Amino acid sequence: MRTSGHTLEWDIKPFPFKIYAELEPIALPRDFAAVAMDTLVAVAGPDPAPAARLDVATLAALLYHSAGVTKKRTYPGGGEVLFRAAASTGALYQTEVYVAAGAVEGLEPGLYHFCPGDFTLRRLREGDVRGALAAAAADDEIARRAATIVLSAIYWRNTWKYQARGYRHLFWDSGTMLANLVAAGRALGTAPRIV
Repeated sequence: MRTSGHTLEWDIKPFPFKIYAELEPIALPRDFAAVAMDTLVAVAGPDPAPAARLDVATLAALLYHSAGVTKKRTYPGGGEVLFRAAASTGALYQTEVYVAAGAVEGLEPGLYHFCPGDFTLRRLREGDVRGALAAAAADDEIARRAATIVLSAIYWRNTWKYQARGYRHLFWDSGTMLANLVAAGRALGTAPRIV
């Protein structure tokens, strides 16, 4: 039996958060209401009607329960491990989250990046981008939703450790986060749907 000979280069280990240092962080509220419904019941139950409105606290809850840092553990010697709502292969967290907001109460229209590390949004583009996103996805309903959450990935975060298998892990990790988005979204009454 042979191994690939690949070894981990710890000095170039990818950082687990994408940071837009030049953009002003917009702190998300942490005092959002707890999810009132068991998420498994929410997923198995009838489709909820889309909420009449979406506010920034509900968006914050959705982001927290799908991609947020849910626990921190510090170890002797200063090591810290961050646990997130969606598991990731190797705890490398290659999936990035963006919000195309158009009608979110308490949030200006725009395209935002969500950073779980400091639980903030950073606006990448001003103005309502839902129409452009709807055209790109060939789905007019996106333009009518209060917000759309978009997932992307930083492939290097996973291939640093897993090489070619990182491609497969990209789909596992994104699928885990999508499952969390659907479960939390239904429990929060946002009537999520995958495009």
